[in-house]
Amino acid sequence: MHALYISLVSEFYKSRKTLAFWAAILLPVIICSLITFGFYSNSEKVIASHYPPMILWAQYSGAALGVMGFLVMPFYVIFMAFSVNNIEHKNDTWKMLFAQPLNKFSIYAAKYLYAVLLIFICLFLFATLTYAFGHLLQVLVPKYNFNQYNPQNILINSYAKLFLSSLGILSLQFILSLIWGDFLKPMGIGFVGTIMGIITANVGWKYAYLIPYSLPALALKMTRVKKGGDPLDFPVFTQEIWTSLVYALVLFIIGYFIVTKKSIK
Repeated sequence: MHALYISLVSEFYKSRKTLAFWAAILLPVIICSLITFGFYSNSEKVIASHYPPMILWAQYSGAALGVMGFLVMPFYVIFMAFSVNNIEHKNDTWKMLFAQPLNKFSIYAAKYLYAVLLIFICLFLFATLTYAFGHLLQVLVPKYNFNQYNPQNILINSYAKLFLSSLGILSLQFILSLIWGDFLKPMGIGFVGTIMGIITANVGWKYAYLIPYSLPALALKMTRVKKGGDPLDFPVFTQEIWTSLVYALVLFIIGYFIVTKKSIK
């Protein structure tokens, strides 16, 4: 555990100035701010719709979830997986990395866990800012009824599904960024995979859940709240979540063998 902790801290110091690190913080701030401004500037139109408090929260939180699940999140995961490993490719430090007095598994696991941590931070901020900005809207526009419903459960469940469903993409892209040090190959495959995943998820192909890139869209598609429905009646661990976790486990093991081969080159 000590070796894992040291490696994890090392990953932080190496990547703290990279775009992948700051995007985990800036994406939630920017997107949630824009959505909040939209609800503020169009408050009269929204109020005229007479949404019940639960549906109002579903509309507000769903705006961020839709953007993240279908487009931003897959591309962020793809870029972040590339960025974490590109530090070693760019500086040609794989040999130096494995020459440290730390076991190879701890070094590899720290890289993977650091990537997972960045995704968690990003989505945690999304959930937190959605909750905070919703109550800020209530203060700025007292005619809203955000204060009449507690959205914590739907935010936790929705972002938990988005987090777990993104692990399959992360694990696959992590392997691709280990194999190739250039930008085009892993990013190109990820781009094509994301487009394919969005299309297959939207058309309802029954085997879409087998494509890692479609899993975030499928997770949120099943989480959508129907008008008048209870947003808390959806399970977190559905078919696409279990598929994502299986992909994550299998590809994590494969990635370990790939990275240990790199250490002897």
